Amino acid sequence: MTEQRVLLVDDEEELRRSTAQALGLSGLSVQAFASADQVLELIGYSFDGVVVTDIRMPGMDGMTLLHRIRELDAEIPVILVTGHGDVQLAVKAMREGAYDFLEKPFTPQHLAGIIRRALDRRGLVLENRRLRAVAGKRDDLETRLPGRTQVMVDLRYRIRAIGATDADTLIIGDTGAGKEVVARAVHDISPRANRPFIAINCAALPQNLIESELFGHEAGAFPGAIRARYGKFEHGRGGTILLDEIGSLPFDLQAKFLRVLQERVITRLGSNEVVPLDVRFVATSKVDLAAEVAAGRFRADLLYRLNVATIHVPSLEQRRADIPLLFLQLVREAAARYGREDPQVPPDVISAIAQRDWPGNVRELRNAADRLVLGLEAGPGEAGTGPREGAGRLADKVAAFERSIIAGAIAAHGGALRPVYEALGISRKTLYEKMQKYGLDKRMLGPDHILYEDQDG
Repeated sequence: MTEQRVLLVDDEEELRRSTAQALGLSGLSVQAFASADQVLELIGYSFDGVVVTDIRMPGMDGMTLLHRIRELDAEIPVILVTGHGDVQLAVKAMREGAYDFLEKPFTPQHLAGIIRRALDRRGLVLENRRLRAVAGKRDDLETRLPGRTQVMVDLRYRIRAIGATDADTLIIGDTGAGKEVVARAVHDISPRANRPFIAINCAALPQNLIESELFGHEAGAFPGAIRARYGKFEHGRGGTILLDEIGSLPFDLQAKFLRVLQERVITRLGSNEVVPLDVRFVATSKVDLAAEVAAGRFRADLLYRLNVATIHVPSLEQRRADIPLLFLQLVREAAARYGREDPQVPPDVISAIAQRDWPGNVRELRNAADRLVLGLEAGPGEAGTGPREGAGRLADKVAAFERSIIAGAIAAHGGALRPVYEALGISRKTLYEKMQKYGLDKRMLGPDHILYEDQDG
């Protein structure tokens, strides 16, 4: 097991240094940061440590950092350091998932005690996850990428196989399908899990500063370059660099990036010195890069070099049977995120969810779950973008609708069959026959994907 770490975030340099030094003397391994953004690059499901952060900071404050960390892994302990006037805010943060809070001024010994308890809890969480995986139960990857359809089973298998290597990886999928979730999973499974994960949105890089952003620059390299600066590639040394929407990278820059991929070195702007680069590259694309190559917008040699290992992320259309349970999981996550009680989702809403198209995929489905939890959803008619369209025989459409109704009802009742066949007005035998007809596997539905029946039914 790697050494447990404490990530300390405070914009006050003197307090940050003194606290880090005191914790270090207490035998804790501490990394100190002036801003919250750098911390998120080190956080993942395999993170074996604790985050200590001040609440009041410029840019991303401690509360925002807490929420961002909980989105990545809700069981990472976050300890908040508060000023006298922030205690009420800290209490609110405790309700929203913070591990503990400490009011200034505090003694290093007190903070160290809280940290050690938090590290013990984190160690137990990771050990329990490992034991559950060994026992064949749902593991972290299945929690992050749920679904019992074959395409999802295959996706998780491929992530485990590729993630354990150090191969550069290309992830292909529609908008909102979860490409960045897959990229983070690949990183977290890899030997680089405790090193930085740097996400770069190629479509959002400023055209006039794109080389400086990626490669860094020396002082005086261009007007306004007052001091030397590391680029994002160099900042991610030892870890994983995600190039989101690699197809948006300007054509003239693709040749320079190809050299980085081939030789694993970079040269900062304004310098002739070659800097070694130990990173793993993961790239994503929502467009067919082979078609982009044919159109002259993407380099063929770059595609071949990137495409060492490929992962295809299925759209919701390709795994429609997963939609009811996925929606219910997103509802639970939204309720936890907003500090609300888990709402009871009516079967008719789940049926409507299952029947609608989701061109925005999981991202759009998550938004619908958020709206429902916040009470902004007027009814099943607003759950998506409208009923599914397309050619097909009437019998096929009726069968598809009946299958979604049954799957939605089973999911809505938590896997208990008696209320399902009573609510649908059919016999138990008829329900079993239809489940067999439509391939509704018992492992696909109900709590932890286990279907069960009431003892009296």
